[in-house]
Amino acid sequence: MSMITATAWVPRGFAAPFPTKYAFDEEEFERIAALAKLQLDDAQEDLEEAEAEAEAAGNGVGASTEAESEVKSSKKKKSKKSKKSKKSKQEDDIELDDDLKEYDLEHYDDVDEDEEQGVGQNMGMFGNVKTLAFYDSNKDDPYITMKDDINDDEAEREELQILATDNLLLSAKIEDELAHLEVYVYEDEADNLYVHHDIMLPAIPLCIEWLDIPVGKAGVDKDSVANFVAVGTFDPDIEIWDLDTVDCMYPNAILGQGGNSEEKKKKKKKKKKSRKANDEYHVDAVLALAANRKHRNLLASASADKTVKLWDLHTAKCAKSYTYHTDKVCSLAWHSVESTVLLSGSYDRTAAIADMRAPTELPTRVGVESDVETVKWDPHDPNFFFVTTENGIVHYFDIRNATKDPSASKAVWQLQAHDESVSTFDLNMVIPGFMATASTDKTVKLWDISAGGPALVVSRDFDVGRVFSATFGPDAEVAFRLAVAGSKGTVSVWDTSTNASVRKFFAQKMPSKFAKEVKAEDRLVGVDDDESSSSESGEDDEEEEERGDDVDEIAGSMDEGED
Repeated sequence: MSMITATAWVPRGFAAPFPTKYAFDEEEFERIAALAKLQLDDAQEDLEEAEAEAEAAGNGVGASTEAESEVKSSKKKKSKKSKKSKKSKQEDDIELDDDLKEYDLEHYDDVDEDEEQGVGQNMGMFGNVKTLAFYDSNKDDPYITMKDDINDDEAEREELQILATDNLLLSAKIEDELAHLEVYVYEDEADNLYVHHDIMLPAIPLCIEWLDIPVGKAGVDKDSVANFVAVGTFDPDIEIWDLDTVDCMYPNAILGQGGNSEEKKKKKKKKKKSRKANDEYHVDAVLALAANRKHRNLLASASADKTVKLWDLHTAKCAKSYTYHTDKVCSLAWHSVESTVLLSGSYDRTAAIADMRAPTELPTRVGVESDVETVKWDPHDPNFFFVTTENGIVHYFDIRNATKDPSASKAVWQLQAHDESVSTFDLNMVIPGFMATASTDKTVKLWDISAGGPALVVSRDFDVGRVFSATFGPDAEVAFRLAVAGSKGTVSVWDTSTNASVRKFFAQKMPSKFAKEVKAEDRLVGVDDDESSSSESGEDDEEEEERGDDVDEIAGSMDEGED
């Protein structure tokens, strides 16, 4: 099973030209050991609780006493047999003693004095890491006789190079029950898309958000420009990774209970952590993330626990929690002008517009006919916003007509874009009125939004299965590029300007310096996959049905988590 649940572009100029290799030094060891110890403590607590529950679920006092008497009698019989066997075994061992004396096996398991005094490393899976001998350079290692070629290091450095004209494309992927984040490099001029590196994740990723601020990185100004990503998963925590570091073992920061060691120490003696929503961290799947581009240290998150939380990335703590929705909150979007206003969509069939500075004030709401899928502000007119729903409808609202009563709301226009859920959609930041919608019906549609309403430009099936992500390029040079991914686990980048219908509708809106570079030949760039290329391009109906079952299972798990 392979599936891509979310994608996100990284604008040009933010990625480091030469990403660095992960350095496992003393400070990093201490940080990882602390994180690992927290996870081991959680596992130990879960085991102890499970044993206590199993003991409490016994058959009663009478039954237990009978069982104890049977055990005692069986132990007596075994002890008699063992005494006889020990005598014969000791006679056989005497013959081997002379040969084994030189190995001193009798003291093989003895504890050293240093370990008795606490010097030894008892850190679980990382217990022996510090005792391993290593050298800064292979030249200093006496066991390595073949010296490194300097050209090999230079070649590896060149392979990792990211040019100023390259874009990064982030993809949250599930493959063979393993979850990871793939970092692609998209070379537009060369029509090339390839995986630069990937990051292993602890749980199924549901949403990703690119960050331009360093989080949890020592020796760096907290307000400097950086290249990070926040990942929301089925686990309630939000992990933040440095995209300019290759082969990372652990995230730079964890937003939530998993990253709060002090909170865990306080609750160590308490029962298993509650699933009840609180003001400090999420207790259910994180479904949406939104970074504030003006107040760069603020990150908003939405969860299946029905709450919206505001995080301070400088401290990696929750600054505020909001509970104005009555069902799962699945989508978020910051206003482009009023930077403290947040738009949120929920399964309670409403979209809310709230000022984060006034947590006690009831937000303005609009109502729709079914569960909300995604919400976005109009990037070319901040008075309007879009809401897509499970029934395949796109709503266009004017915030000036919204009230606190969702039943009284009325959309400027409605569009039946798809027969199934509009799982994702995007608005072009460069070309006004250019909208892309995608659905679980496996199609992607491009629309021209004018004063008279939306008009269909083109519809296309990219053979990615059920479409879960469709996003336009972030820069003017790649404004017509659309990244599409879905349930088959593949991602493609389509140059929409090579389509005749797109050129017909948007030629007058296209920047003049890019209009001359438009190619008439269709441009669809994907990643070469040996396994997929060896099979037929279209998958069997049975395989596609299995993928659909996997998607439904994920959705069902979210529903069970709420119950």
